[in-house]
Amino acid sequence: MSIEYAPLAADADVVLGEVAGMIREVLEEYEPEDLEIGMATRFGEDLEFESIDLVAMADHLNARYGEVVNFAEYLASMELDEIIELSVGQLVEYIVACLRAVEGG
Repeated sequence: MSIEYAPLAADADVVLGEVAGMIREVLEEYEPEDLEIGMATRFGEDLEFESIDLVAMADHLNARYGEVVNFAEYLASMELDEIIELSVGQLVEYIVACLRAVEGG
């Protein structure tokens, strides 16, 4: 299953929807359709993401946003406990900030 995306938009609700779709694709084998994904959802505790899932997520983000959003660089700026506690909302805020920086010139 591949998601069709609209043009890039620095809107948190749009980005949340896109990120939730990517998460569902990453977790597809676990049948995540019923999974509620919101800003407070944590990758570690709530979604049980493992390192391989983060790599797959990075691939999805790169396919969608290209070099505008560097997920690996974002994770590298964090301590291990911050990565474990990373929420969908934090990622959405990072993506929106990256998109707005590009829009701003």
